[in-house]
Amino acid sequence: MEYIYPRNFEEKVGFDKIRELVSSRCLCHLGIRKVTEVSFSSDFENVSRLISEVDEMKTISLMDDTFPVDNYIDTTPFLERIQLQGTWLDERELFDLRKSLDSIKALLNFFRRGDEPLYPNLTNLTRNLSYYPFVTDRIDSILNNLGKIKDNASPELARIRIEVSSKQASVSKRIQSILKSAQSDGYVESDATPSVRDGRIVIPVSASNKRKIKGFVHDESATGKTVYIEPVEVVELNNEIRELEYAERRELVRILVEFSDSIRPYIPELLLAYDFLGTIDFIRAKALFAIDVNGAKPILTDKPHIYVRQAKHPLLFLTLKREKKEVVPLDIQLDSNERILLISGPNAGGKSVCLKTVGLLQYMLQCGFLPSLLENSEIGIFDKIFIDIGDEQSIENDLSTYSSHLLNMKQFLRNADSKSLILIDEFGAGTEPMVGGAIAESILQRFCEQKTFGVITTHYTNLKHFAAGNPGVVNGAMLFDVSKIQPLFKLEIGKPGSSFAFEIARKIGLPEDVLQSASSKVGEDHISFEKHLREISRDKRYWEKKRDSIRLTNKKVEETEKVLEQELLAIKAQRKEILAKAKKEAELLLSSTNKQIENTIRVIKESNAQKEKTKEVRAELEVFKKDFERKINEQDDAIDQKIERLREKQKHREENVKKGGLSSNIEMTDKVEVKTLEKGDKVRLKDQDIVGEVFEVGSKNAIIAFGNMLTSIDIDKLEVISSNEYRKTSREVLQPRTGSGVDTHKRRLNFKGEIDLRGFRAEEAIRASQELVDEALMLGIGQVRILHGKGNGILRQLIREYLATHPGVKSFIDERVEFGGTGITIVVLD
Repeated sequence: MEYIYPRNFEEKVGFDKIRELVSSRCLCHLGIRKVTEVSFSSDFENVSRLISEVDEMKTISLMDDTFPVDNYIDTTPFLERIQLQGTWLDERELFDLRKSLDSIKALLNFFRRGDEPLYPNLTNLTRNLSYYPFVTDRIDSILNNLGKIKDNASPELARIRIEVSSKQASVSKRIQSILKSAQSDGYVESDATPSVRDGRIVIPVSASNKRKIKGFVHDESATGKTVYIEPVEVVELNNEIRELEYAERRELVRILVEFSDSIRPYIPELLLAYDFLGTIDFIRAKALFAIDVNGAKPILTDKPHIYVRQAKHPLLFLTLKREKKEVVPLDIQLDSNERILLISGPNAGGKSVCLKTVGLLQYMLQCGFLPSLLENSEIGIFDKIFIDIGDEQSIENDLSTYSSHLLNMKQFLRNADSKSLILIDEFGAGTEPMVGGAIAESILQRFCEQKTFGVITTHYTNLKHFAAGNPGVVNGAMLFDVSKIQPLFKLEIGKPGSSFAFEIARKIGLPEDVLQSASSKVGEDHISFEKHLREISRDKRYWEKKRDSIRLTNKKVEETEKVLEQELLAIKAQRKEILAKAKKEAELLLSSTNKQIENTIRVIKESNAQKEKTKEVRAELEVFKKDFERKINEQDDAIDQKIERLREKQKHREENVKKGGLSSNIEMTDKVEVKTLEKGDKVRLKDQDIVGEVFEVGSKNAIIAFGNMLTSIDIDKLEVISSNEYRKTSREVLQPRTGSGVDTHKRRLNFKGEIDLRGFRAEEAIRASQELVDEALMLGIGQVRILHGKGNGILRQLIREYLATHPGVKSFIDERVEFGGTGITIVVLD
């Protein structure tokens, strides 16, 4: 059974302000009425449906600009009125009905588009709803685009208006004639024009000449110097026009009554359609509020449970946002093992805000609102929520502050159970500390026996000891910066907090002798307890920083090992390449030498061993021998130099690992080994036959023109080539061989259009995304998917910022909700 205590619970946690803010985002009174009807629910299916609807509307508000938001008009008062026979809608009401029916039709079409609904929970709201074209067609036959009744709404109305127009033309013609005559006689000013008074055309005449023109005086000016006379010649015509106007009015009423009678049977269905319009308006307002306060849909469980991450009080968030300040988020967990969180700490340290945040977010969720927290939070359903906060003393009811707290505790103990959430601020305060602490401890023990969930704030030391020694209760501390003597507003679960009363008093400026006297009165045990708490807090923060530092160092070492391993593989590959090249060149030299020797022998034989010829040939052979030895020595020196450079490079790597300074030397050796790219250079992708021209050079990437396509490529993947090689390769690309086409076809077949970046660091994720997009562009793939997960949304934001700068990316959107939603980005390529 649902139970909320006390009756002003919403005012205590601030939900009444949430109602006002959501109401201000509604488009019509239908939505505002829905806001006032919001109530707490403990039905898991109902709560799950409500927050799913808001989450879908949040997606629509962020991603879909085609959602209809015009002409949300509440016509239910008109429709309810014309249920009585003989009543009718006037022109304005009829026009509002027409516009709002168009909005309902647009909403139905929006949710029902496609075979599979994009927003299933919102689409379910359209079940059993129909759009009646008869109603709108009937209105269109009566009203024009400006909301006025058409002349041809009925034959009688058309006849009347034609006759009125004819007679008005006659009156106007007669009046102009009379006016000109009066002006020529000097009775009327030369610049005077006819006016209308009481629906009759009149002539402005000076008061001194009013007897000169026969007719009826209908009005006079404020000064009395001008009177407005209806000439007697047009009185009869004006009377006839007046009668026709009465007849027109009767015909208009008849038409409107006839229309109202025709739609009266459809009023129940129309009222259902307008209830749907109000529901959509209400859900949209909740979604807009969720966007403003960073609300998200948590994981919902059908049991009492709280596991919130980065939770924020929405009202405090909006207030600090206006002041350009940040809210310190909360992480709180309550489960079957630790059901009650006992928060202690200094005054004004944020204890009450923690308590209110838990109460408000839980109440918001079970009222169908998205709470301000991360999506990976888990929240269960409670049947009852109780709160005791603030001063409830009453002179009329003869209640003191402590008496009011005890009355609340009575209600808590009587009604709380294992599916209840209790929220108690300053537990046990308001009376003599020793007695109040003892009563509070006994009540806390009863809550533990009832397996009640709760968040309780206190300063009492006995309650901190109770929490430390009893299962089901866990201590929590609001952190305090002792050096600056100011609260940090951070909650740390697992240890009790100190009130830091002496430190705060010393900062305020109380005399030191007074503080020393107070310390002696409190006793050494209490002072030592508080001191140990502070020391534990300080030591814990110190070791947490050490642990983070070690974790970061280990990560850097792992990354360094990977880089070294890659460098070692590259060195081995380069060494093999150098030796293979040297061997090939040696074989060529040897072959050339053999040819030279054979040629020398042949010349000697042909010359019959003539002495002079033999000397000449031997001299040529000696020159060739020396040249051969020189080339061999140069080749050996070149090989030794290259291998020595590789060894030096490896040595630098190992030294930098020892010093922990790998990155700077990597950059240095890269600069030595790789030619600096310049705009206009011809380059080729390593291990590929794709060539291009450098369009722009950055620190790590370069924008390369491959034909008509500009692509951002990692500089390490490029090698500079000559202009001749560029032209030759370009011609081969323009006239591809059969094997090349087959290779591209295989690459397209083996290409995977999706990449999983979860767990990647930012640089790695961006590099992997770049490689995927570039490969897809080269193979002519039109679309790829990047799975980055939801999390805090940081990786998603970084990837999208990179995609926005890529010249080959046409657009990118979130995946459909049922296939991953905001955790996957679909990239459409040019």
